[in-house]
Amino acid sequence: MGSLPSVAVRAKKELCADVSDAASEDLAATASRVDRWVLVEYRGLWDRDVLGGSLLSEPLKAHLREQLAKLGHSRLLFVKRPERRSFKRRMLYVGSCRPGEERFYALEFDRHDDLVDYDFAAALLGGDTPGVPVEHPLFVVCTHGKRDRCCAKYGRPLYDQLKGKVDPEWVWQSTHVGGDRFAGNVVVLPEGLFFGRVGDDDLDPILDDYFDGRINLERYRGRAAYTFAVQAAEQAVRERTGLTGIHDVELVGVERVGDRWKVKLRGGARTYEADVWTELGEEPVYLTCGSVTPQRPRRFHARLR
Repeated sequence: MGSLPSVAVRAKKELCADVSDAASEDLAATASRVDRWVLVEYRGLWDRDVLGGSLLSEPLKAHLREQLAKLGHSRLLFVKRPERRSFKRRMLYVGSCRPGEERFYALEFDRHDDLVDYDFAAALLGGDTPGVPVEHPLFVVCTHGKRDRCCAKYGRPLYDQLKGKVDPEWVWQSTHVGGDRFAGNVVVLPEGLFFGRVGDDDLDPILDDYFDGRINLERYRGRAAYTFAVQAAEQAVRERTGLTGIHDVELVGVERVGDRWKVKLRGGARTYEADVWTELGEEPVYLTCGSVTPQRPRRFHARLR
């Protein structure tokens, strides 16, 4: 009797967020670098290639790419709320999270192609605003399952829980915000505060602190307007001093010296200087669920002088 043909069984990879959590990977200094944001309500399917894979017209795609290029350090997000599927009108939010320039504007529109006529880049860079000022925070939860399984698994329950704790009009599901392995991820605008690995027991402390003008450091990934090096230095200052007010710590200057950074921050009545460097993690891991090759994650470390 001949031998049976062998069948290769492909083991399913662990979720990247579970691996990161099990390894207690540090959340600090992992926030995406973004100064200005464009949030477009898009209720169709979200492809991995958010803009290119959408059903938006080619003129609108070209316009959005042009606007983002003008803004620099900008991020386009598609956002949605399942409860709004039957709404005729859609929402556009544009804004800045640069310290001292935190502001967002909202605009309702009927058809996506209506946006071709709006120069929101000029508005954010000092021109006339295309909408009305947003007088409340926006909570953006990444649920982009086509990008990473973790964002769907951990983001969707987080969205449901969050909209039960604050005004549901303030909460949106979104496409990729960065840092799949730190899901569930939520970004608080207009300040651009990133929080990761947010579970059931984390929301109340995060929200309580935020509405009191503070940052909950336990789940804090960093501030989008800062580079990774500055985020690491900011975290070090906050941990040493206990300064958790959103505006308690501000950047004075940063200088690249070889493969290191010298970061100067003001906190309270003092100025702090930090040396920042990078190291690679000891063990290679899959940085996203879709990664083909494991890599050693790069981590930023800061030491105050």
